[in-house]
Order: sequence, then C-alpha cells, then structure tokens
Amino acid sequence: MKTIAIDANEANINQRLGVNVYAYELLQAIYKLQDIWKERFKFVVYLSREAVADLPKEVSGVWEYKIIKGKGLWVLTKLLPHLLINPNKVSLLLSPSHYTVPFSFVPRVCSIMDLGYLKFSGQFKKIVYWQLKYWSAISILVSKKILAISEATSRDIVRHYPFASKKVVVTELGFDSSKFTSKVPHKDVRRIKERYNIVDDYILYLGTLKPNKNVEGLIEAFFNISSDFPRVMLVIAGKKGWMFENIFKKVKELGIEDRIIFTDFFPEEDKAPLMAGAKVFATPSLWEGFGLIALEAMACGTPVVVSNSASFPEIVGSAGVLVDPKNPKSIADGITKVLNMSRKQYNSLREKGLERAKMYSWEKTARKTLNVIDSLVYEKHI
Repeated sequence: MKTIAIDANEANINQRLGVNVYAYELLQAIYKLQDIWKERFKFVVYLSREAVADLPKEVSGVWEYKIIKGKGLWVLTKLLPHLLINPNKVSLLLSPSHYTVPFSFVPRVCSIMDLGYLKFSGQFKKIVYWQLKYWSAISILVSKKILAISEATSRDIVRHYPFASKKVVVTELGFDSSKFTSKVPHKDVRRIKERYNIVDDYILYLGTLKPNKNVEGLIEAFFNISSDFPRVMLVIAGKKGWMFENIFKKVKELGIEDRIIFTDFFPEEDKAPLMAGAKVFATPSLWEGFGLIALEAMACGTPVVVSNSASFPEIVGSAGVLVDPKNPKSIADGITKVLNMSRKQYNSLREKGLERAKMYSWEKTARKTLNVIDSLVYEKHI
C-alpha cells in the first residue's frame, strides 16, 4: 500500500470560490471512491489548521488528516521541510492548486486552472501576478504530472512551457448533480427572488467581481438592450474580488442603478435556485480555465451566453450562445437572441444544455486523477 499526500488547504475554507471549489469537490469525489482504491492507497491530507466541518471524515488507515500549523508561505515554511523528513512515508504529493513544494524527494502532481494571468497581467495586483507567474512555472517544472482542468488550459501550458508537453493530463471538472438540476423546487426559486426583490425576468451573472470576468462589458451590453426589454433585470451575484471599483462606477455612469441588483457574496446553497429562476445566464469572461459556473447553469436548465474564447466553446459546445467578450454589442446580441426566442426554440436550447451537462461529473474528475496517481506509483490504471 502506498501513502498519497494531498495539500488540501484550498478546500479547507467555508466560503469557496474557483480553485477552492475544485479542491473541495475533488477531495469529496476521491473519498467516495475509496472502495476502488483503499487496498492500494492510504491518503494523508495535510492542512495548516483544523479541518472545517464538511471535509470528508477520517477513516483509520485509509483517510487521515495531518495538521501542520502555520500561516503565510505555509507550503514553503511548513510542508516542504516536513516532506524532506517524510515521517509519513509519502509516495506522492498531490497539490490541487498552482502551488506545490519547489523541492522534494517525493514525486509531485499539481493542478493548473489557467494561465490567463500571463496574457492579462494588468488585471492582477503585482504581488499576486508575480507569485502566480513564477511559482506556477516552478510547479510545472518540478511536477511529474500536471492536471489541466480543460483542453484550453492544456494547450496554454504546452504553448508557454513546451517542455511540459508529455506531463499534461486533462482532468475536466464536474458538478454536483444532486444540487444543480432542472428539478430545483419552485418554492426555493420564489424564496430567492423574494429575498433580493426580483419581481421580473432576469439575466444572471454569478461569480467574483474581478477584471477577467468582464462584468463591465456585460453591464454595457445590458444597457444597450435595456430599453428593448424594460421588464428584464440584470442580477449580479458575487462578492467583490479585486479591481472591482469600475463596475459600480460604470453602473452609475450609465444611470441604470434601478435595473441592476447586486447581491454581494452568494451562499452556495442558494446558487441553484438563483440559476434556475434566471431567463438567461451570462458570463462573458475574458478567460476561464474551465467555465464551471456555465456548466452548473446548463445543468439547472438555464440557457447560457458565454465567451467564444478560452475553455467555453469546449465546455458549452452548441448548447449555448457564444459571443465575443471584447465586444459589448456581441454580448448584447447574444442575450437578445435568447430573450427573443420562441418557447420551442428556448426549450430546445434548454434541453441541449441539460444533455451537455451530463458529460461531466466530479466522479470522472476523481477517476482520471486517481489514474494519474496510480500510473506514477504503480504504473497501472484504476
């Protein structure tokens, strides 16, 4: 039996976004598959503080947590020296993030969400950009395998780091089909609409307010069609990230404060009802490593309008409307196309989205990840 370590700090928070969701769902999915690996692996899950309540429960000799308390650059100051001693006799370290230990006698596998920061460096604080750029490059260099969450991310990795071409494995993301479903109860949709005073049809954006999400472009697009659809609102659900000030400035400049609802951070348990109640889900990001949020919306039966770049065409295919994220008119035209659809056309697009979503699951993500682990420590596949 081999001991596999996971740096699970990205999952060990209560309000999860982006890579936190990925790390958490991957942990849960691997844990649920223990019947197929428990005779071959033991997982030691490293954390910098006590595990939050919803992480998988410990199973003696199968799934255990190791708390190495620390803050700041914990991977460098705590995890790295611990693995050099390697008291747990770890055979491999899985880091479901861009940041793995730069030096270790233990083989490493890291996950890369996207490399958008290399193209849009101005959309990051300098310290965040430099950390992403150099630590990610080191992680790609030292890892035995690199998990790319989409074909688009895989292509970017190989383009920027050709030496990594034989190390990249695509492990697409999934979604929680028990939560994101076309059968979200109507009472839950009504409850959410009442909470945020949504009385009419609405276009929904859901995600962190930060530059790459192109919320300003969406707001401008909505302004361009607002007079054509006077009873349609734009709901922007998500907490403030960074460099978000221009979003609110744009709304004020256009004078459409009464047509846009900002919810701030949105509880995970309320995402599905908010998606299910929307007429259109719009996410014209400048880049996305995978576009999980669009997949979740399709799974709820809501037509999506997404960017025609990065990973979106790969994930959505013909089951959504693709637009040019750099062109507000294109975004506006895409939304208008859905809003003007006949019932038959709308339901057809809705059904395409539901079918497309069936292609993805966290179990598939976990199985592909386990196969990578198995290929490195046993040179076999599960």
